[in-house]
Amino acid sequence: MTTAHDTLSSSLLGHRAPSDPKPSRRAWTVASSILVIASLLLLLVFGVIVTNDVDGPKKWLSEGETEVVESENGVVAADDGRCSAIGAEALRVGGHAVDAAVAVALCVGVVNPMSSGIGGGGFIVVRSAETAVAEAFDARETAPSAASQVRAGDTRRPGLRSVFTRDDKILKAGDMCSNPELARSLEAVSEEGPKAFYDGWVGEKLVEDVKAAGGVITKEDLKGYRVEVSKAMEVDVMGFKILGMPLPSSGTLGMSLVLNVLGSYGSPDAVKGSLGVHRLIEALKHMFAMRMNLGDSNFVNATSYERDMLSKSFAEKVQHKIFDNTTFDPGYYLTRWSQLRDHGTSHFCVVDADRNAVSMTTTVNYYFGARMLSPSTGIVLNNEMDDFSTPTERTPDKLPPAPANFIEPNKRPLSSMTPIIVLKNDQLAGVVGGSGGLYIIPAVIQVFLNHFVLEMEPLSAVQQPRVYHKLVPNEVLYENWTVIDGERIELSLKTRDFLKQRGHSLEPHEGGAICQLIVQNLQKSVDDGVHGGRRFGATSNRVFHGMLTAVSDPRKDGRPAGV
Repeated sequence: MTTAHDTLSSSLLGHRAPSDPKPSRRAWTVASSILVIASLLLLLVFGVIVTNDVDGPKKWLSEGETEVVESENGVVAADDGRCSAIGAEALRVGGHAVDAAVAVALCVGVVNPMSSGIGGGGFIVVRSAETAVAEAFDARETAPSAASQVRAGDTRRPGLRSVFTRDDKILKAGDMCSNPELARSLEAVSEEGPKAFYDGWVGEKLVEDVKAAGGVITKEDLKGYRVEVSKAMEVDVMGFKILGMPLPSSGTLGMSLVLNVLGSYGSPDAVKGSLGVHRLIEALKHMFAMRMNLGDSNFVNATSYERDMLSKSFAEKVQHKIFDNTTFDPGYYLTRWSQLRDHGTSHFCVVDADRNAVSMTTTVNYYFGARMLSPSTGIVLNNEMDDFSTPTERTPDKLPPAPANFIEPNKRPLSSMTPIIVLKNDQLAGVVGGSGGLYIIPAVIQVFLNHFVLEMEPLSAVQQPRVYHKLVPNEVLYENWTVIDGERIELSLKTRDFLKQRGHSLEPHEGGAICQLIVQNLQKSVDDGVHGGRRFGATSNRVFHGMLTAVSDPRKDGRPAGV
């Protein structure tokens, strides 16, 4: 069925489409328009680093919205209930999961401009139920051609003030703000396609604004940008197959190493209880020690590290270095480089009636990115240049910056974003991902373990208190906070005492990553009859149709939606 969503998405591909698009790959061709529409996912790097943080607005939701939604026909889990509902509506009128993802991405960029938007970038994993093909769309921001390994900063941001303040006071949650320039920019892209941005007035005005503020982006940088499309990375762990992003995302590789280490114990019981938390922390420390050897594979040869992080035999060797009765100082884990300290982001998951799936993470890095809004276009610019390492960087962990992640023209910085799709026996089992910078990989791992290994219900799997570790400083951050809806999330005293007895230094943490989760019940198919023009149940092409459950993380008070 061709819908308005299909037509809009396809019309925006233009010369930004992946090469050799074939009719049978329409969904994948359309998938690239997720980025094409939502900023055409060029790198709008401003080329500055800003250190002050601001708090993003909290969500205000309608009465009756819930944290869990079940549906046979399709679901969306975003960190804002309004955007989940918009995505569900795209599915309801016959759209593909990709069409819904386009709608959600645009919505999130408008309602959560502090974390995402068309001035940022992202990673998308898309799987076709019909062909069982999964592809990875790398819309990561890219250093301008004039980029250098020196960064400069400027705290003067008149554009942001004009939109997000009133009478020189920052707007509070629930206040309305107006950004007509952004509306005009989005309208131009919807009507004119890529040329409005890459070779039209939107891009021209954006470049002028950035240059006026001291940035180095050029029109040629916009014209030269490409969304890189590849086969999704496949990892077999603990009886499941994970489909995720290749480099410069470190998420799939990081999950692979940690889950293979935990899987090498040979039993799900190995990750249960307080001892399971200790083993997880130790595996995370080994993983973080390795991941800063990674970088953009177009610039850095990290093949040996990738091979080790994917290897079950290597994971077994790591597991033998983990002792159940103690932990160690950072040097034990052979850490060499300072950790990447990425921030921000937004994540959402979509599954449609045919069981096509999308997992997408977007970001502008810090809250409000570079703290600059282009006055002419209304676009909030990212500060992803801060995700690179620099030779002169003074790192908080006192370790040297990682050379694999040094700035180079047209290079993409390393990322913690971890959008994944989970399969069981080649059937869709779930979609998951998270937002929250360095905390994303540990959080997605814990949600995966909670549901797919420990068999917690989806909401419990997401709500469960989490632990985090940065390797340096050598302390366990454990969740201890009251989230937006009033719920208290805190690691149990029993587990905290257990960890202290093994030498862990613990620190309470009021924050962490935000995860969205969709799962499919593979135990029982839904009605095999025809409903709403769609066929459900175990269909002739062997695509299993079980009940879908979508969960949005209560830590950010998001809400899912169903068809």
